[in-house]
Amino acid sequence: MQTSWLVFPKATVSCSPPGADFDLLKGPCRAGDCHYWLMDVAAYLDRIGMVEPVETDLASLERLQRSHLTAVPFENLDVYYQRGVNTSDEWSVAKIVDRGRGGWCFELNGAFGALLSALGFQVNRLAATVLYPPVSPMPSHLTLEVYLDRPYLVDVGFGDSFIKPLPLDSEGPHDGGVGQYGFVFDADRVSLVSYGGDGKVEPHYRFGRSPVEASDFDEASEWLQTDPKLSWRKAPFATRLLDGGPDRVTLLHDRLKFKRQGQWAEEPVNKSDWSLLLDKWFGMVP
Repeated sequence: MQTSWLVFPKATVSCSPPGADFDLLKGPCRAGDCHYWLMDVAAYLDRIGMVEPVETDLASLERLQRSHLTAVPFENLDVYYQRGVNTSDEWSVAKIVDRGRGGWCFELNGAFGALLSALGFQVNRLAATVLYPPVSPMPSHLTLEVYLDRPYLVDVGFGDSFIKPLPLDSEGPHDGGVGQYGFVFDADRVSLVSYGGDGKVEPHYRFGRSPVEASDFDEASEWLQTDPKLSWRKAPFATRLLDGGPDRVTLLHDRLKFKRQGQWAEEPVNKSDWSLLLDKWFGMVP
């Protein structure tokens, strides 16, 4: 598939330069009156290191998911330093592709969903409620449903979680690449769970199957950014897969952690070295 640029409905931010892809934009791009924005799909694929041809099949979808989880960290730096983020696809794609950053679920799954749509995948955005205590008062997680021969749950914005598409029409358990995952179906709600080696079932988040828009998360995004009691504001962190997984590196405010062959090891981090390690392992500055 040789997709280079794709035109998306406009949400916010300034439009492309006047005259750019005039026919695709269906008219002149006047300041303040632009309804489309352009995604450079090739640049996004380069950002996540995808050099193989991409087809709209399960194998490509898994490679895309693992590549994204490897190249684009789940991190909270803009939120922690109170620089402000928003939920629009333009914001998220630019942050990931142009700024070389990561982000949280609204940014990572928002941008990844836009990329998958550009590549020809059928994608629905779903609103989820995270089930870790204290349970949020509103859906505060964006996840993705991708339909191929059957529906799959795909997520690149939930930290240390499953790293391959999960069949969404079966309870499971399913191989999530880092353990066994499954679903609990309850009327029109579905819960993502994982299965421990001792048979313990851990719930992660609950979601509906009705498609939502990025802007539907504006209230949740504002709440998560501004409530000082929540973990997003308390300490910086970044985590990503190593070489497609299942190994992982995680930088917390006071330690560096590695998961190799399913086992975690960690080492303390001095405050003076934190920025150096962020650059070394994540290619970012605070």
